[in-house]
Amino acid sequence: MFATYLIGLREGLEATLVVSILVAFLVKSQRRDRLPQVWAGVGLAVVLSVLFGWLIEYTSTSLLSRSEDRELFEAITSVAAVVFVTWMIFWMRRAARTIAGELRGKLTDALAVGSFAVAGMAFLAVIREGLETALIFYSAAQGAAGDSGPLLALVGGIVTAVVLGVLLYASALRINLGKFFTWTGALLILVAAGILKYGVHDFQEAGVLPGLNDLAFDITGVLDPTTWYAALLAGMFNVTPAPTVLETIAWIGYAVPVLLLFLRPARRKPAPAPTTTVTERGAATGTEAEAEAATTPQRA
Repeated sequence: MFATYLIGLREGLEATLVVSILVAFLVKSQRRDRLPQVWAGVGLAVVLSVLFGWLIEYTSTSLLSRSEDRELFEAITSVAAVVFVTWMIFWMRRAARTIAGELRGKLTDALAVGSFAVAGMAFLAVIREGLETALIFYSAAQGAAGDSGPLLALVGGIVTAVVLGVLLYASALRINLGKFFTWTGALLILVAAGILKYGVHDFQEAGVLPGLNDLAFDITGVLDPTTWYAALLAGMFNVTPAPTVLETIAWIGYAVPVLLLFLRPARRKPAPAPTTTVTERGAATGTEAEAEAATTPQRA
C-alpha cells in the first residue's frame, strides 16, 4: 500500500503546486474574479480523472470476458504506466526550476483571452496529473481485487499532498522540494520497475511472451511469501521470491539504468562567452564620440 500512497503523494503534490502557483498569481495580480474559473477547471479535471480510472477498471472486469484478454489488457496498461512514470519523473526534474514562470506566462495569456481560457489553463494543468494517477494506480494495484487498502492509501497520499500544498501556499511549511522530488522519484522508479515486471508476467500468462515456468531463482525458503516483509516488498516494488527469467531481466534492465540516469548530477550549461558590440569596440579603442559615430548612420 505504500507504493500507492507514494503515487498519490507525488502526483497530488505536483498538481497542488501547479494550482497554488495559478492561485497565487491571480491573488497577487488583483484578479480574484478569475479564481472561480480556475477551480472550475480543476474540478472538471478531477471528475474526468475519476471517470478515466473507472473506465479502465470497468474495461478489465466487465468488457473482457476471457482471462487471456484481461491479462493482455493489464499488461498493456502496465507498460503504459511505466512510460508515463518515467516521462513524468524526468520532466519534473527538468522543469522544476522554470515551471512557475512558465505557468504564470501561460496564465497571463489566458487572462487576456477570457474566462474559458483561464478554466482551460487550470484544467490542462491538472488533467495530466489526474490521468497519470489513474493509470499508474490501476497498474500498481493489480492483484488487490476486493481489497480497499490500495484505494485508501492513494486517497491518503492525495490528501497529504493537498495539506502540504496548502501549508506551502500559506508559508507555514517550507520543505526542500528538490530533495523531495529526487527521493520520491527514485522510489517511483523502483515502483515502476515492479509494474513493468508485473506487465511482463501478464504478457507471459496471456501467451504473448514465453517462459512462464522458467524461474530465474527460487528463494521461498528465505523470503517466505506469507511474512509481512515479503508482502511489503511485493506490494511496493513487486519483488517476489520466485520470478521468471524475463521478469527478472525486465526489473533489472529498467531499474538500474533509469536510476543511474535519474540520480546523475545535472550538467550545467557553460555561460555564453561575452560578445563585444560595435559600440563597445569603439569605446575600447577610441573616444566616446568615435564609439557613437560607429553606430550612427552616415548622412548623405
